[in-house]
Amino acid sequence: MSATAEQIPQSRLSARKRDVLAGAFTWLSAFYVVYCARPEDWIPGLSHIPLAKITAFGAFVGLMTSMSKSERRFRDLPKESRYLLAMILVLLLAGVLSPIWKGGAVSFTLAFGKIYIAWVLTFMLVTSFEKFRRIIFIQAASVAAICAISIVKGHSHPRLEGVIGGIYSNPNDLAFAIALSLPFCLAFLVSTNNAIRKMIWLVSMLIMLAALFMTASRGGFITLVITGVVCLWHFGVRGRRFFLIVGTAVVGGIVLIAAGGKLIDRFEAMSGETVEGREAAYESYEQRKFLMEKAIEGIEHYPILGVGAKNFQVYSTVWRDVHMTYLQITVEGGIPTAILFLLFFSCAFSNLKVLRKRKDLDVQTVLFVGALHSSMVGFIVGATFAPEAYQFFPYFAVAYTSALIAIVKEQDRHSANPPPAPRLQRPYWDRTARSRPQESASVGR
Repeated sequence: MSATAEQIPQSRLSARKRDVLAGAFTWLSAFYVVYCARPEDWIPGLSHIPLAKITAFGAFVGLMTSMSKSERRFRDLPKESRYLLAMILVLLLAGVLSPIWKGGAVSFTLAFGKIYIAWVLTFMLVTSFEKFRRIIFIQAASVAAICAISIVKGHSHPRLEGVIGGIYSNPNDLAFAIALSLPFCLAFLVSTNNAIRKMIWLVSMLIMLAALFMTASRGGFITLVITGVVCLWHFGVRGRRFFLIVGTAVVGGIVLIAAGGKLIDRFEAMSGETVEGREAAYESYEQRKFLMEKAIEGIEHYPILGVGAKNFQVYSTVWRDVHMTYLQITVEGGIPTAILFLLFFSCAFSNLKVLRKRKDLDVQTVLFVGALHSSMVGFIVGATFAPEAYQFFPYFAVAYTSALIAIVKEQDRHSANPPPAPRLQRPYWDRTARSRPQESASVGR
């Protein structure tokens, strides 16, 4: 006897409904691998293939073909998505009207605008906690792999500069990506009971710490300290894992002594002492002061639309970015863009505030809420010391918070309105058997 649709358990029907986006989510996962791990930079031959465009297009097509069966719709996109879109549109207008270089600003804004597509796909396709974990796993594992490759290929390079291309070519950007991803690694380490997996995550974190210290990025180190303090508050103090606090202090101190010599020199150079080998670091410190003053001057002259995305390098006369994200986004996009920027990231903290107040979340969800909060606090503070307005990782983190709170709300709705119990249909012969006496009686009459 073949089972009818009414005979299939409701849980299996729900599982099938949830899996309608599996293909699109696979493409999204591939996009995250391409963006976070950058295989085209260290695997020969891949640089000639537009992997990011192919995977993003595959995810978008998969979403469009499955949208009718999905629980989420475009109308469900949260307000942070509208802030992000508005910010990109204002940046585009700023580029068109740029007093410096219109073509360059528009071109860069269009390239940066891809984050909106990635953001929407992440929100629409990350519809379960398992998918949420998988996407974060890809980011954390990819950054750990990049750190290992950077150390192997660039241990002789000053500050690991230019070892990996794209978002990791600048040592400050690499350090920033490491600091924002470490809380996720710690969440995976704490959440698994498998000793081998714990060891793998522990080794990965040590490699990431070593790579961060080898970048000698002062902004990256400050971001690491802030992120680490918040992370240990969530996992060590509130989670009553006090061994993490002691272990982190010991291990961090050892790695700093072993691989942080260049970083220590760069911090000491800020005092102004002209010690041999520290002149470059002090010059960098003085240059950053000059760039901040130049950015404030640019905001005064172009307060509404700024000078255009990435045009501050030309405006600065020294071809450098201002090492402060808030000044960077304001001088290049104007005050309205800066307001939208702040509103966008404030939504992440609003989402996390709602989740942190919940007392009914499982341990796994609580761990990743703490990791996200640590990463976001690290970004907000670290952005004061680095030009990270256009790096995708902070925008991904906001998407994670939006997807997670949507998952929790959907679970609440399903709990409040459980599906009706399936109605089993009687076999055909049972129905015909019941009708035969009536048919016989009518014939007799």
